[in-house]
Amino acid sequence: MSIINRLRSRGGAFTHDLLMVPVAWLGAYWLRFNLGSIPDEVLRPALAALPVVMVVQGLASWRFGLYRGVWRFASVPDLLRILKAVVVGIALSAVTLFLLTRMEGIPRSVFPLYALLLGIFLGGPRLIYRWLKEHHLYQLAEHKVLVVGAGHAGETLVRDLLRDRGHGYLAVAFVDDDRDKSGREIHGVRVAGRCGRIPRLVKQLDIDLILLAVPTANSRQMRRLVSLCEKSGVPFRTLPRTQDLVSGRAALKELREVSIEDLLGREPVALDWDGIRGGISRKVVLVSGGGGSIGSELCRQIARIKPAVLMVLDNSEYNLYSIERELRERFPELVLHVCLCDVGDAVGIERVFAAHKPDFVFHAAAYKHVPMLETRLRQAVRNNVRGTRNLAEAAIRHGVHTFLLISTDKAVNPTNVMGASKRVAELFCQGKSSQGAETHFVTVRFGNVLDSAGSVVPLFRRQIASGGPVTVTHPEVTRYFMTIPEACQLIMEASVVGKGGEILVLDMGEPIRISYLAEQMIVLSGKTPGEDVEIVYTGLRPGEKMFEELFHEQEGLTATGRDKLLLARCRERHWDRCLDEITRLIEVAEGENDKELDMLLNKLVPEFSRNSQEDNSNVVPLEQVQR
Repeated sequence: MSIINRLRSRGGAFTHDLLMVPVAWLGAYWLRFNLGSIPDEVLRPALAALPVVMVVQGLASWRFGLYRGVWRFASVPDLLRILKAVVVGIALSAVTLFLLTRMEGIPRSVFPLYALLLGIFLGGPRLIYRWLKEHHLYQLAEHKVLVVGAGHAGETLVRDLLRDRGHGYLAVAFVDDDRDKSGREIHGVRVAGRCGRIPRLVKQLDIDLILLAVPTANSRQMRRLVSLCEKSGVPFRTLPRTQDLVSGRAALKELREVSIEDLLGREPVALDWDGIRGGISRKVVLVSGGGGSIGSELCRQIARIKPAVLMVLDNSEYNLYSIERELRERFPELVLHVCLCDVGDAVGIERVFAAHKPDFVFHAAAYKHVPMLETRLRQAVRNNVRGTRNLAEAAIRHGVHTFLLISTDKAVNPTNVMGASKRVAELFCQGKSSQGAETHFVTVRFGNVLDSAGSVVPLFRRQIASGGPVTVTHPEVTRYFMTIPEACQLIMEASVVGKGGEILVLDMGEPIRISYLAEQMIVLSGKTPGEDVEIVYTGLRPGEKMFEELFHEQEGLTATGRDKLLLARCRERHWDRCLDEITRLIEVAEGENDKELDMLLNKLVPEFSRNSQEDNSNVVPLEQVQR
């Protein structure tokens, strides 16, 4: 083992400190006699007292933790520990010598001189060693790193960087918006100021990489930090959000590229997991459309809380196979039934309900592609309306406790067939609830989910990977976004909160411009919008709106007492007549009379207007909702 490695060990550091005691003790006598020779009558008591001083000082140094740290990271706290150990060691040495010898032959002035020298001899080598190591690291470092966030995550990250030099990264500074941390040092790395200084510090310190160590940051804070990093012109990486950390703690291995979910996701929702488990665990749960984006995540979330049986229903053979294989691998004890069935098949649905008697139904199956359904009114009604009716009526016949319809913000003041058909599905569930059905019919309405099948996120990824252009319909078009796990967790909570007949709206936060989404995805891929990848505006597609709405002006949102879950008041209807009209709509969809089908759809949803100019006068911002 080399001398350097010995010094890094506790034993080596203790041996060094113990050897410094006689040097400081005799050095104090030498200074006491003006750098001249020490008289024999004084030297003999000094040497006799030395073993006592060494033992006492050694115990004091160990007691005050001088060997917990590493010399390379010696800083102000280490110097304070040295000061305490020296003061206490001298005091105890003096008391012990007084009790043993009455301090005969020991000049009193020796003690302050000894304290001064010992403090220098213990602290000096540590600081010199640290300076030499840091100077060596600066010369060897291939990449200089700026760490954003001087909290626990940042401290752990820098510690990992210092322990493992093989990666070639050296942390040279922190930035943090906490003013109290400014100017402080963590493992020898200085907090150089607030986050707004990132671009300037990158130039001053010749930074090669920025590491974002702020796992608790919300999306708005992340957008600001990413914007500052973009201005600096150097690459940046981030730790995952706190709830997504694989190891449960910040570490170098957790670093990854910033994702679009980091910028558009929100703070984790505080769910009533006890209430959700109490409502769903040990129950038979059916998820229609269980192979889709929302349905498959619902299945994963439900499987975690151990239902008696989980039934997954889907008409896609491949999707059903994929989710079945995943669930059986991840949850081997789960009682799982997969049902290859179309929700439009009333006979097939009846057989499924009769065989398994579900307690909860999560109805996620639907056609949702807006432009495609504009010319396929029959298919939209047959799947989105007739499918909902088949499941809902089977639920009533077989005593299902809760039927939860997953709807969409496009059902509010719809300008497209998809939204209008989902609005009719909402009306059917509300109508059945108004007739006194024992089944609790609950509707959950929310906007776009990131990375769902058919959404813009995977489309943009493919376009960026192929070099562009990225196609956006309009520079000002906005949409609400949330992550798939968050949407599914709130859906599960809604199934417990709902008592029947409600429309529960998920608080989607602030709407995001699709052009901003495209720009950020290009930047996060390491390219420059307008230079490496063009953004082309193609115009609104058939049925699309500039702005989506989460509720109608006559519904008036109120709080539910649950985080991010709001209650929309149902609009009054003549429900018996409404249900008759829905029945007629489904009957007409079996034929070829598209004109009557269109007329009936407009009668059921009078606010539906496919060809009119968009009117956003009824949009009510969520900020105006009284909580």
